[in-house]
Amino acid sequence: MAKKIMVQGTMSNAGKSFLAAGLCRVFKQDGYRVAPFKAQNMALNSYVTREGLEMGRAQVVQAEAAGVEPKVAMNPILLKPNSQTGSQVIVNGEILGNYSAEEYFTRRRELMPVVEKALDELDREYDIVVIEGAGSPAEINLKENDLANMGIARMAQAPVLLVGDIDRGGVFASLYGTVKLLEPEEQSLIKGIVINKFRGDKTLLEPGLAMLEELVEIPVVGVVPMADIDIEDEDSLAERLNRRERKAGTDIAVIRLPHLSNFTDFDVLERLDGVSLRYVEEAGELGLPDAVIIPGTKNTMSDLKWMRENGLADRIRELSALDIPVVGICGGFQMLGKRLSDPYGVEHKGTMDGLGLLDAKTVFSREKVRTRARGKMADTLPGWELLSGAETEGYEIHMGVTRNLGGCREIMYSQEEGHPALGLGNESGTVIGTYLHGFFDAPGMAERFAAQVESRKRAETEPACPVGEVHDWKRYKEEQYDRLAQLVRSSLDMDKIYEILGILKTSELDRTGEHR
Repeated sequence: MAKKIMVQGTMSNAGKSFLAAGLCRVFKQDGYRVAPFKAQNMALNSYVTREGLEMGRAQVVQAEAAGVEPKVAMNPILLKPNSQTGSQVIVNGEILGNYSAEEYFTRRRELMPVVEKALDELDREYDIVVIEGAGSPAEINLKENDLANMGIARMAQAPVLLVGDIDRGGVFASLYGTVKLLEPEEQSLIKGIVINKFRGDKTLLEPGLAMLEELVEIPVVGVVPMADIDIEDEDSLAERLNRRERKAGTDIAVIRLPHLSNFTDFDVLERLDGVSLRYVEEAGELGLPDAVIIPGTKNTMSDLKWMRENGLADRIRELSALDIPVVGICGGFQMLGKRLSDPYGVEHKGTMDGLGLLDAKTVFSREKVRTRARGKMADTLPGWELLSGAETEGYEIHMGVTRNLGGCREIMYSQEEGHPALGLGNESGTVIGTYLHGFFDAPGMAERFAAQVESRKRAETEPACPVGEVHDWKRYKEEQYDRLAQLVRSSLDMDKIYEILGILKTSELDRTGEHR
């Protein structure tokens, strides 16, 4: 039976996902088989497993840190908001249905066996399960049939680390208030407190830590400093989505849609030297970029309507007429066509004109496409010569099927026999689209794309921009996970963490990582 530990926070964005990933890496380095787990995740950033099932990307990041293959048992329930009050509910990687918040709340008891089964599966396969909570355990209006925090801690019999974000201020009040709003039985599950995102001299913090320990009778097991460690953000609270200003270099503008999903598609582009990637919400913010990307969305038709109402749709068409590249990914790809049709009411019911930049039509279907895919760019790509013949891979998650009406060029082919084209473009090469999430992650793809965009804006008499150094992004991610583990080791009392887990202290492990 696996040992378990749970990371809960006083609020969203306290750093639960970050620290859970760090603990996964530490335990892996110490020789344990480790799995992450989050019973219920609300996020628009999702991933497709090898089995073609959908799960939240936060647990994928944690699985990568643990060095294991992601599986839906690590995130059995995924809520993908599609309105202000409702979500698409994904259970065990497949759609259960669309529910209002009230409807879902009344059905949570029915989902408890799903969570128990997923935990049992991980229990049999791993030595340690690192469980992440959601929001705050002190959301006393939502405690009935809790599938996020203390309900899961009780189910898993997992000791809890409570994390507070000191960077936002009021950390002592939030930690004290969180503990005291819990029932005595729940308070007893909290075995350690962690202060996260600290800046400054820790000695100035120590009197407050001692007072907090005395007030709540729970030890502070660590203070984690603010650190520049580059791992994937979980969802829409990511600070990078607030980047608005244009900086020096190749200017790539990403439309920040209301239901923006899988913005992690652009992580690699953001890391490239000489690339300025920014997010825009208004037509006036676009200016004259070197390229525009319309990203994925959980609600294509609603977000297309939003773009029309705020002037972004017209402005994107104007930029395309100036031969500025426009790229669509998943929902953004669907928007590029002439027409969108939703006969079954999957999103908006009825039909809607698209941006008209591609001679294509999208029809929404009841079945969601969830698949991994390996693609190869066409050998001849007008306007995108640096991408010609390049190979890439990723995954598709979408409800619609997009059909070429005859005027599109197939720009990317699947390497699996019988699979339809993975990307379409117009004849001049100014507009391209694909369903493939992770398109830029393949070795050299982001570098080629950025160099091509830079070349296109130059005068024809100037030489093409070189692709430059091709980065090994997988190796880069592994280095970041190791840095995160080092931060956790240096900030937390790991002997105390192992004691909480009921495992031999790290000092009692031999140098090979094997247990005595």
